[in-house]
Amino acid sequence: MDVLGNLYTGFATAITLKNLYLAFIGCLWGTVVGVLPGIGPVAGITLLIPATYGLDATGAIIMLAGIYYGAMYGGSTTSILMNIPGESASVITCLDGYQMTLKGRGGAALFIAAFGSWVGGTLSIIGLMLMAPILAEFATKFGPPEMFSIYLLAFILLSSLGSNFFRTMPIVFLGLLLASIGMDPLTGVLRFTHGVKHLYDGLGFVPVAMGAFGMGEVLAATQESTEGRVVHKVRLRDLLPTREEMSASWGPIFRGSGIGFFLGLLPGSAHIVSSFLSYLVEKRMAKNPEEFGHGRIEGVAGPETANNAATGGAMIPFLGLGIPTGPPAAVMMIALLIHGIRPGPLFISEQPQIFWGLIASMYIGNVILLILNLPLVGVFVNLLRIPFRILFPIILVVCLVGTYTVNLDTFELIVLLCAGVLGYLFRCWGFEIAPLVLAMILGPNAEIAFRQSLMRSGGSFSIFLHSPIAATLVAASCLLLAWNIYSTLKKEPATA
Repeated sequence: MDVLGNLYTGFATAITLKNLYLAFIGCLWGTVVGVLPGIGPVAGITLLIPATYGLDATGAIIMLAGIYYGAMYGGSTTSILMNIPGESASVITCLDGYQMTLKGRGGAALFIAAFGSWVGGTLSIIGLMLMAPILAEFATKFGPPEMFSIYLLAFILLSSLGSNFFRTMPIVFLGLLLASIGMDPLTGVLRFTHGVKHLYDGLGFVPVAMGAFGMGEVLAATQESTEGRVVHKVRLRDLLPTREEMSASWGPIFRGSGIGFFLGLLPGSAHIVSSFLSYLVEKRMAKNPEEFGHGRIEGVAGPETANNAATGGAMIPFLGLGIPTGPPAAVMMIALLIHGIRPGPLFISEQPQIFWGLIASMYIGNVILLILNLPLVGVFVNLLRIPFRILFPIILVVCLVGTYTVNLDTFELIVLLCAGVLGYLFRCWGFEIAPLVLAMILGPNAEIAFRQSLMRSGGSFSIFLHSPIAATLVAASCLLLAWNIYSTLKKEPATA
């Protein structure tokens, strides 16, 4: 009953006219960035951070979360109708979704993708509503050794984001190094500032995130062309699936919900991994697996459900522990930090109106997206006809103005441009930019927990072995580190 009472309070917050409007704007913009190839949810969230400066924290997180799960919906539209994934998690949908379009069943594929996304998103919200408070309450009993052990495991998991451990781990260390710039949080000593007063408070998260994710992705997207794209139109009456298609979709939808939700708990590209895994599971379970890739509805229902269910799973460690498991959650955390709110074990108990308002808004947002992604599908597909040379300068101006308005500091514009170039170069060189930004966000808290632990023990590292929880997490980190090194070395001879 306590959960239902809190949820009722959350709906009282979410259904105010302002928050309904913000949820709609977030869902609408999320659908747009999901449809437009090359932008994606991270850049979409980053670009609207400046719009949250005049909002309260509840309204800000409601709008940004709407962009997050809205982009998961929008990415399927172009995958099915044009064989062009709107974002990475929808790549696998192209295999069967586009083939269904060529057979005249593109409307049914769109309906199943939207319906599966709604079911997966709703079930993952229920899981978030039930699990996040339990995890947060459990984490309140953690001391500095346990918290550092969690951060240590998170850093090792971050190194798994890329295909090569030895190329990704240095990026994590670079992020930790950048996080240490500025004033020491315990002693007040200035570090790595080189006399530059603008660095006394450290590098700002906003210019780094907007540069690395926003400008970096947009610069990379300028290489794509919108010319020569064939757009298949779908009429409203073509959206309804047949009874056989609907019956075949139920199993993949519920299996995809479970796969996406639990993979969303893990740091990394959960949306991409869950959609691919769901596709493989459905292909393995099918009576005629050779038909996959030629227009099977299960190849649309499972992956599209899984990548939306991963959204709710990813929010659990973000809100309950203060550990973002991916770039979208990291950018949302930056927005909350701007408003003086830090997600973590005390977040749900100290800021219940924000947490439960967000939960309720996600229920509402899923319904909004179901409405947006079916009747208005033709409108969103027509966005692909806009040349990127028109979108690029608009996005660039938004990044510059949004960064400057945070502190009215021209130095942060320099940071923005440097981060944008760095993000672009990282993409060109095959490095992942997400571990750097995530390490920057987690680094300060990890450092404080580490140093507080050593202060308690008089400098002895054995304090991390005295607690069963800390010792277990450290052991898991060591095993994962060994496995990453082994698996990478095993691949090297094959690639040489």
